Amino acid sequence: MQVCFKIIRQTQNTSPMIQTYTLDVEEGNTILDCLNRIKWEQDGTLAFRKNCRNTICGSCGMRINGRSALACKENVGSELAKQHTHNESGIPEITVAPMGNMPVIKDLVVDMHSFWDNLEAVDPYVSTGARVVPEREFLQSPEERSRLNQNGNCILCGACYSECNSREVNSDFVGPHALAKAQRMVADSRDAKTESRLEEYNKGTQGVWGCTRCYMCNAVCPMDVAPMDQIGKIKQEILDRKDDQASRQIRHRKVLIDLVKEGGWIDERQFGLQVVGNSFRDIQGLLSLGPLGLRMLVRGKFPLGFEPSTGVSQVRSLIESVQNLESVDS
Repeated sequence: MQVCFKIIRQTQNTSPMIQTYTLDVEEGNTILDCLNRIKWEQDGTLAFRKNCRNTICGSCGMRINGRSALACKENVGSELAKQHTHNESGIPEITVAPMGNMPVIKDLVVDMHSFWDNLEAVDPYVSTGARVVPEREFLQSPEERSRLNQNGNCILCGACYSECNSREVNSDFVGPHALAKAQRMVADSRDAKTESRLEEYNKGTQGVWGCTRCYMCNAVCPMDVAPMDQIGKIKQEILDRKDDQASRQIRHRKVLIDLVKEGGWIDERQFGLQVVGNSFRDIQGLLSLGPLGLRMLVRGKFPLGFEPSTGVSQVRSLIESVQNLESVDS
């Protein structure tokens, strides 16, 4: 069958443009197969990265129909099944674009310096001090090693970083890939820097509190690393060690859980006062709530009362059951 490939092309000094190529393909052909044919048969100037062709190296990351993925993993049939678009001649279309959150060098090749720099920033190596075992190697039990399996599958393809909404608006945020690797170090029994690592990952919005839990990193990860889940594990380690006076981010999480346990959903009035105003301890925070509160009052959107949701006891029971399980696991 014929498929029209719409490829977003540009260089560092030009605006993006769409160039189309039509190929006779099979449904099982991968997107990388098709890009290779375009380059070999139609346009040798097309630039993209590739290497293993087997979902191992992570080189061929790009946006396919608006979603970051590996070109060697996605095939024509699955892409056409997800998105039914056709050109004026009725030929089905597949759009291929460079990954996001990184500047384009040429066509589908992006500059990944920020990606690698942010990975380096979390110090993703087992601390050398913990490995000083002169008589024999540092052994781990099967259980200890199994804790590293999921985040150890990361191939650093950049898909999660490309789709990260937090990274798009906050250049200080290190990104889901880096924090997934950071969680591997936190969980590693051979590492001796857990406490200092958690202090670093707890800083402002450059670490775990910069994640807005949009789920995009989990949705696009080709290796099922679930970066958002790994970030959540680091957050829990921090929450277990800190009280609500440590920072607004920590207070946000603890107050949210307490209010849901109390009312089944969040009493927004109490939430603002307790988190931003720190229960009247933070005068500057309280004053910052003033303009928003006035606008809500004027527009009739300020809740004067609070009515708990139905099934509060069940909600509380569920939360407490999860908390008890987490305490047992830790």
